[in-house]
Amino acid sequence: MKIVELQKGNEFLEEGIEVFWNVWGTEDNYKFYEDCIYHSAETSEDLPRFFVAVEDENIIGTYAILRNDINSRQDLCPWLACLFVDRENRGREIGAQLLEHGLREAAKKGYKKLYLTTDLENYYEKYGWEHNGVAYSPSGGHLKIYEKGTNI
Repeated sequence: MKIVELQKGNEFLEEGIEVFWNVWGTEDNYKFYEDCIYHSAETSEDLPRFFVAVEDENIIGTYAILRNDINSRQDLCPWLACLFVDRENRGREIGAQLLEHGLREAAKKGYKKLYLTTDLENYYEKYGWEHNGVAYSPSGGHLKIYEKGTNI
């Protein structure tokens, strides 16, 4: 397995957009994912960044590092988002590898911590992420915040 950043001219860019949208989007927001990922693939800024896990030329997982995760905690940055491993490849610690890759990428960019929101129970704790409170969404709901140091 290799982890590939989606960049302009990258062989996985188009397929990566489709996978992110199929996993995280709705029938009404394809343009949101396409626009976001295309612009991240062309910018010289450090964020946002989108990554795919590839095995045998197939995308089997995703994650992103974002400036914000569309929640109330705009004081925290960056955010790990869109962590996904396809069903056929779960149980192989690919999610753990994607989390570690995200921490390394955040460290390379000079960030001391990485944050995420989730409604999952007892997943991120297994990998040393610490619960740090809650964040509220524009729709009024809330999710748990987790953080982990990048070791810089």
